[in-house]
Amino acid sequence: MKTAELEGHEEALITGLQAGNEADFQQAVRLYTPGMLAVARFYLDHANAEEVVQDCWVSVIGAIQKFEGRSGLKTWLHRIVANRCKNKLRSNKKEVATDFSATLDPELADRFNASGRWAVPPKLQFHDSADALMENDALSDCLDKHLSFLPETQRSALMLYEAHQHKSEDVCNILDVSTSNLRVLLHRARQRIFLMVETFQETGEC
Repeated sequence: MKTAELEGHEEALITGLQAGNEADFQQAVRLYTPGMLAVARFYLDHANAEEVVQDCWVSVIGAIQKFEGRSGLKTWLHRIVANRCKNKLRSNKKEVATDFSATLDPELADRFNASGRWAVPPKLQFHDSADALMENDALSDCLDKHLSFLPETQRSALMLYEAHQHKSEDVCNILDVSTSNLRVLLHRARQRIFLMVETFQETGEC
């Protein structure tokens, strides 16, 4: 569908949801559940992510009446999921607070100058095509491992922005951070991943 058609379809779907139309609700569940699960899995394990998404759909039945269209329906749903996940993490006392003034990890500190730019840039080699690199199972496993080591908010920001191609404004809304804080999150996450790829290419080890 073209953008105008998509917007028209979404408006009709919202109207149907607000009217309590069961068919529109089922259609919305089919359309948006995969993306909502993807967001939830940035915060929680698969079982808890599925539980949160199911709970969110129950709350959407009542909350949709207050939907004002300030953001797209997808962004609104993703924000509900993210907030539910954060609340669950807080209740489990597992959420790690983001300190944007924190220094870089020791192994990274000497790679950057006072302005925060690379003093010693990653020595990435691209003898292989990007497709070939991504087809490397060992590299893929290493990437998954290092993504899991990133602080929760850094990993969420990187995956939402890079992997799922959300606009920065949408990512800020979903994670409830400012634009400047999002830049910090992405910068630090990319630093870690760049260095991981550099080490893998140089040594073949994760």
